[in-house]
Amino acid sequence: MATTTVHLPEAKLERLKRLASHRGVSLSRLIEEWSNLALAEFDAETRFRLLAAKGSKKRALEILDQLDAALTKGK
Repeated sequence: MATTTVHLPEAKLERLKRLASHRGVSLSRLIEEWSNLALAEFDAETRFRLLAAKGSKKRALEILDQLDAALTKGK
């Protein structure tokens, strides 16, 4: 496992330590969990953009119109 240095204001570091303690994890584990979430979000967005670039804008708008109609009908 690699080690990195992050520069934070002292007050923020103390708050993060309290948050980690409140959640019952180490500060390192808390940051690792956040990193996993950020990477998963980035990967999902990347996949979405790749698929969107291959797709049909017309068909996408048709699907959104159908969804809108279904949601409006249910109200």
